[in-house]
Amino acid sequence: MNKMSKKWFLIIPVIVAALFFLSTYKASRVAALDKSIYKDIRTFSEVLDMVKKNYVEEIDSQTLINGAINGMIRSLDPHSAFMTAEVYKELEVETQGRFGGIGIEITILKDVLTVVSPIEDTPAFNAGVKSGDQIIKIEGKSTKDITIMEAVKKLRGPKDTKVTITIMRENMLKPRDIILTRAIIQIKSVKSKILEDNLGYIRIASFHERTSNDLRKALNELSGKIKPMKGLVLDLRNDPGGLLMQAIEVSDMFLKSGVIVSTRGRAKNMETKATAKDDGNELSCPIVVLVNEGTASAAEILAGALQDNGRALIVGVQTFGKASVQTVIPMEDGAALKLTTARYYTPKGRSIQAEGIKPDIVVKFVRRSENGNGTGSDERLREKDLKGHIKPAKEDGTKIEETSGKGLKDASDADNDNQLKTAIDILKSWDIMKKSISG
Repeated sequence: MNKMSKKWFLIIPVIVAALFFLSTYKASRVAALDKSIYKDIRTFSEVLDMVKKNYVEEIDSQTLINGAINGMIRSLDPHSAFMTAEVYKELEVETQGRFGGIGIEITILKDVLTVVSPIEDTPAFNAGVKSGDQIIKIEGKSTKDITIMEAVKKLRGPKDTKVTITIMRENMLKPRDIILTRAIIQIKSVKSKILEDNLGYIRIASFHERTSNDLRKALNELSGKIKPMKGLVLDLRNDPGGLLMQAIEVSDMFLKSGVIVSTRGRAKNMETKATAKDDGNELSCPIVVLVNEGTASAAEILAGALQDNGRALIVGVQTFGKASVQTVIPMEDGAALKLTTARYYTPKGRSIQAEGIKPDIVVKFVRRSENGNGTGSDERLREKDLKGHIKPAKEDGTKIEETSGKGLKDASDADNDNQLKTAIDILKSWDIMKKSISG
């Protein structure tokens, strides 16, 4: 046996021993972890058994288990939720943009069921329900400790049926009952209009299954009527977001190249990066995007993609700041788990979680009284105000320090909308500025 053979003869057993030690150590750690989990599960089982046998009234096991699951998920973040089979079906209907209800976006703020925003032209909006209203009762029953999904189930229902909500609002001396008649909430995702001086206006109210198709149709109609289109106002105010893939498809309509959004989570399959493709028919005119505190989630992806790629000027106020991705995981019994599985990042790698998109030009919305005088700006809740919100983080997972109204009835009325007027003025002067700079 030569020296080299002897050397490997001595080294190989050491390597095998090291690998065996590492695998044994890893297995022992997993076993210890499993043992700890099983111990906790045993404790849960004991508590369940004690409640079943000794609670003052007989209670169904499924009710107790669902309550335990809801409690576990509630300890995570405001956007994760356990859905029964019935509620899961409602969610699938909602993504199609048509459902029976009263027309509000809700969240849990400081342990109280709170209105994020009423949806335009719905029973809640027309009855005067406002952003920030606390819903303290539904049908006379307290909403204390209610989950979002439980509240949705109570508020949704067949057309023409009634539901009574009790709200408390800042400056109210006592709670107020509002009786609402449910309607089919047909969310018109995209609205368009021709503005002065060959300018186009498009409002995206939410991102559901038909949004990209509706937007393509609206752009084609505007392009056919306005020749040439000198600029576009893209209104994302009070847009609560929706489907991630729709945000990507819509962003791609305005970009010839560049990153749209990337996602990163603990699981490798959550690491994705979407990039724009040049279809040869992207809009080439200047774009001004309007945003406010109600611009969230998928709408923030679109605003961030256009801002980071230098494709649009962002005007308004800092957005809501929801930069997390929820994955809906169906279960065998028809139920589903909506779980926060990743953060998303803008093309420049910014995490806007609990921070929001900062406008290039800050313009606060000024509410006007009947005599036309300004009465101040609306202050609305943001992601960072929600209990248990996901903290912002860099793409490598490093945590980032956090910085410390009513919907617009006619979002295309520049006379009563100072933010829209600013956008129009910017686009009208765009050509003048270009000529001035080049000349």
